[in-house]
Amino acid sequence: MATYNNIACGNIGPLGGASGPVLLQTLTASNSANLSFTSGIDDTYQSYVFKFINIHPETDGARLQFQGNASGGSGFNETVTNTFFNAYHRENDEADPTIVYRTNLDQAQSTDFMNLNQNTDNDDDSHTSGELTLFDPSSTTFVKHFFSKAVTPSNYSPPYMDNDFTAGYFNTTSAIDEIQFKMNSGNIDSGTIKMYGVL
Repeated sequence: MATYNNIACGNIGPLGGASGPVLLQTLTASNSANLSFTSGIDDTYQSYVFKFINIHPETDGARLQFQGNASGGSGFNETVTNTFFNAYHRENDEADPTIVYRTNLDQAQSTDFMNLNQNTDNDDDSHTSGELTLFDPSSTTFVKHFFSKAVTPSNYSPPYMDNDFTAGYFNTTSAIDEIQFKMNSGNIDSGTIKMYGVL
């Protein structure tokens, strides 16, 4: 039976004094090649949530991506395996709203950056927003799980709304202590990414 102390209320965090998400760092893009969190990911928290807000690409159709570094590593090239699927619906309500698995956007034991969305329209009013959760990155026993969800107006004609999902793992038992976000083409024109710690 649920009690008052452990009932969460929307996005405002748990009630009754339990520990909710703690904002640790905010990075804001201004025609940036990448946004990199290179400190603050440690064993203080069991999971880390990255909220990407109004990420606007320089290049039409670009995808937001991420990768990690194991402790002491460099290059953001850890071995990963992940899935990717999305649901979409066109602005003009024409046929083909659907849910699709995207084999071109998943990875199997790759060191490439992982896709967080299918593509982003770079019209002035378009952007992608969502969140990525990384679980127990400081573990030296287990591989590191993650999942993400994103919403994106895509650059097809007529445009459609994407709801994108990915999940996977860094295939290493070394601690992951750095995360980098970038577009697969061009810079991040504008937008904000916030990192939260969750006990």
